[in-house]
Amino acid sequence: MDAETAARLIDLNRRFYQTFASQFSATRQRLQPGVLRVLDQISNQENILDLGCGNGELGKELLSRGHQGFYVGLDATAEFLNIAQENLPPTTSITYLQRDLSNPNWDDDLPISEFDLILAFALLHHIPGSDLRKQILEKINALLHKNGRFIHSEWQFLLSPRLRDRIQPWDRIGLDSKQVDAGDHLIDWRRGGQGLRYVHSFSHYELDSLAEDSGFDILETFASDGKGGNLGLYQIWKRV
Repeated sequence: MDAETAARLIDLNRRFYQTFASQFSATRQRLQPGVLRVLDQISNQENILDLGCGNGELGKELLSRGHQGFYVGLDATAEFLNIAQENLPPTTSITYLQRDLSNPNWDDDLPISEFDLILAFALLHHIPGSDLRKQILEKINALLHKNGRFIHSEWQFLLSPRLRDRIQPWDRIGLDSKQVDAGDHLIDWRRGGQGLRYVHSFSHYELDSLAEDSGFDILETFASDGKGGNLGLYQIWKRV
């Protein structure tokens, strides 16, 4: 994928979440079972960076569990962060910052310089192009403590006939399939209006290669979420 196409897809998703932030947040009022499974493995003392934190449901859950370490949530959409900060106690170790991971300086001026755990739930599949994904993952690696873990989930929408029916042709946004990568898809949105998002479907082989190329070992892989318990592919990576 060339840089111009990647930039167009990044802008498509940026505009989608700016337009449908309220409607999208209304569909994310509880954490997915896979996320709760991950949280059960987290120490209350760990310093956490949450990439694509959305409306702050994960931060609220950590507070309810008595989490005492730093929690920093990053998201590109201002309205998500406004929702996340509502009713946040004044004395808390939670910080929300507006950052776009396609900007190479997204990690500047974080409250702390090193994290025990970095999370990216339902995020990487919105990052177009293997080069940009690798850049982000290398930066994640550098932000982790030497024994730190990176835990992420990827949407397995192709396993759902209902979701497959929502895949749209690329010409709806003036592209054709030769301009995008294998596994790239355009998915429509139908709640509170019509919208389009870019999503990538990851294979296990792709994730294996990304982990190796960015300096990680894969510790665990599991499926969760959705009616069939398989719409989220979760992996736990550790720095090599």
